[in-house]
Amino acid sequence: MAIPRSTAAKWSVPAVAVAAGVLLVGCSASVNVGKTEPKLSAEKLATTVSEKLARTTGRPKPDISCPEDLAGKIGTTTRCKLTASDGSTLGVTVTVTSVEGEQINFDIKADETASPAPN
Repeated sequence: MAIPRSTAAKWSVPAVAVAAGVLLVGCSASVNVGKTEPKLSAEKLATTVSEKLARTTGRPKPDISCPEDLAGKIGTTTRCKLTASDGSTLGVTVTVTSVEGEQINFDIKADETASPAPN
């Protein structure tokens, strides 16, 4: 489920490149999902990744979409997508690093190169 793009967020290709550089060193986040079998919804995952990216880069929250829920199993990965204001995109890989009860801890790593906006 896609998160609506914030009109205040002005991500451009250079900003995406900066974000990628920051994420390449490895960011991590954790979310307490409050269920017996830990699973993080695609919408909550997108929101968490967006918030973490904004905190890490000091920029407005980017438009992030994630195609599926994240299962709370170590090593599970999913690919999310950052869409810049010019329409270019950057892939973001989310990998579960640990699960502590109902809390899913994960790393976030952005691709090195953005894809140009469709014509």
